[in-house]
Amino acid sequence: MNLETILNEWEKDCRIQDDLAEASRSTPSLHAKYLQMLSISKLRLKKLESEQKVLLKEKWLWYNGKMCEEELKEKGWEPDPFNGLKVMKGDMDHYYDSDPEIQQSEEKIQYWKTIIDTLKEIVDTLRWRHQTVSNIIKWKMFERGD
Repeated sequence: MNLETILNEWEKDCRIQDDLAEASRSTPSLHAKYLQMLSISKLRLKKLESEQKVLLKEKWLWYNGKMCEEELKEKGWEPDPFNGLKVMKGDMDHYYDSDPEIQQSEEKIQYWKTIIDTLKEIVDTLRWRHQTVSNIIKWKMFERGD
């Protein structure tokens, strides 16, 4: 599941055809489809956030020189993250913010948050789809002069 696939699916599913009865009948299954995607996405985000917390702890240990040599070798990290520079504690955020692994983790989290926001919008739209169908019916009645 990715954002592009979801948007392509929604582009097809959002259309209300001339058969308003069918559009009305299909709404619960569309709601179920996107609600399932939303639920799965929320769980995926939670897992990524948990993994990031572990990564941040490991990076903190590494940047503060508290990681044992065996763990460093296992992760493939250099023993000295600063290449001999003396870094003040107030400057540590610059290193955390520019760390490629932390950035990659944050990008994944932001991506899944975007998916969740998109799916919430879709589910909200589907909640009110009956109102749209009703408005179309009323408009058709108005056009006929009913």
